[in-house]
Amino acid sequence: MTNNTEPASGAERHSRGAHARSGRDGGKDEHTSKGRSGKGLHRRKFLGGMAGVGLGAVAAAGATFGLLTDAGRNKASAATDTAALTIPDLLEGTTADGTTTFTLEAKTGTSEVLSGVTSTTAGYNQSFLGPTMKWTKGDTVLLNITNSLSEETTVHFHGAHVPAEMDGGPQNAFAAGASWAPTFTVLDEAKTLWYHPHALGTTAKQATHGLAGMIIVEDDSTASAALPSDYGVDDIPLVFQCLAVDSAGDIKYDQTGYLSSGLSFPVLVNGTNVDDTTLTFGATKTRNRFRALNASPSDIITLQRSDGGKLIQIATDQGYLTEPTSVDTIRLVAGARAEFVMDVTEDVTLQVVITTGWIRGGSGTFDFLTVAAGGTDTPSDLPSSLSTIERYDTSAFTARTITLSNTGATMKINGSAGLTMSSMAMISTTLGAKEIWTITNASQLEHSFHLHDVPYQLVSVNGEDPTGVQLGWYDTFEVVGGGTIQIAMEFTDFADDTYMYMLHCHLLQHEDEGMMASLMVTES
Repeated sequence: MTNNTEPASGAERHSRGAHARSGRDGGKDEHTSKGRSGKGLHRRKFLGGMAGVGLGAVAAAGATFGLLTDAGRNKASAATDTAALTIPDLLEGTTADGTTTFTLEAKTGTSEVLSGVTSTTAGYNQSFLGPTMKWTKGDTVLLNITNSLSEETTVHFHGAHVPAEMDGGPQNAFAAGASWAPTFTVLDEAKTLWYHPHALGTTAKQATHGLAGMIIVEDDSTASAALPSDYGVDDIPLVFQCLAVDSAGDIKYDQTGYLSSGLSFPVLVNGTNVDDTTLTFGATKTRNRFRALNASPSDIITLQRSDGGKLIQIATDQGYLTEPTSVDTIRLVAGARAEFVMDVTEDVTLQVVITTGWIRGGSGTFDFLTVAAGGTDTPSDLPSSLSTIERYDTSAFTARTITLSNTGATMKINGSAGLTMSSMAMISTTLGAKEIWTITNASQLEHSFHLHDVPYQLVSVNGEDPTGVQLGWYDTFEVVGGGTIQIAMEFTDFADDTYMYMLHCHLLQHEDEGMMASLMVTES
């Protein structure tokens, strides 16, 4: 069921720690004695969670916020209907002269976000959301993208290591009726990426209305050959959205909209509302791979099994972990991805726990998918090794501090509000540079830190050494109110003295309100 709620407490978020015991699927157990936020930090006080809203605004909106009362209410047993899981179409490319071409059209349409209510939406090649693209490492791809919206847009390839000129940032914006045709060689190894708009000031509006789709990168590694890869059969995309919608179906995306009365916060999976519906997937193979993407504008999702069983996580944002890792839950802030596998020998129900990420949002636990056992095969053991991740020795890395802050509703990085390209802070570095950044959240607001261009390793999370899946590669990670993370990266392959990459909060409203800076990588 939809819910109008106060942000959930930090205690609720960390009530399901991982415990060391063997996972049936053979993954290494991850033991977590502390919440991910780190010791002594409260992820959000109620007023702290009012991103950019002053005390006067809180008082003026008293009637609205009086509705926010049942953050801890469990809705897992509320589903009354079932429906088959919709698998996004796989966009077929055409290959000629060594280049694979994909065609996308950003367009408006209508869809039912609330059951029985028509909403104005947007999508790529369809009315809502977009098809999945498959890229292969080493291939050259060309994307012919047409803007059939009524305003400018871009298409950013979130997590992809591509030239700045092809990254789809604000400098790549193209007008209504125009087209853009980026082309590049896929350098990424196997991982789950996604694509979405990234123009200045309109990202939240366009993405919340449905402009988002998944990208699967494949490679010829031993790990990839040993894992499920038949799209829609045993390799299943899960695109999560928690949106804000009024009773007339109008999708909200900014502070004014989120503070209006009579809102619902539906949870959608692959475009289907799961508030009162548990989706079903009939497995035809025993081992199944799931790719989870949090495409919500701001809310946080946590995935778990309803029976308390383990999930075997195999990948983070930027590809495979070193080994399959048994976890109780998988927590994804806005923009983040993860992959996990399950050996389904009996029916399994998956749950999503929604935690409010912004001034208002969804909350609660939902049975979103029942995977019905149907495979008769006996899969081999999972590979004991998936990849090699050499941890950085950061002793000689160049150090920087990136400060996330706000003045009222204006969001800032290093003291500057990135509302225009000229007003945002700019980080300048050189090709081949190795750097360690301290990302400091000087507010009590939730932030999701995203870096374009290259992946990063976590060096510390709120003063604690990373453990378990935190030792993987990331491009998007949570920075809690008052918290600090340290990340390390190396700038490889691409330099440009005109086009810049971005670094920003991936709470889309914060991004549009100024929490974005530019990154220029030039020749050394």
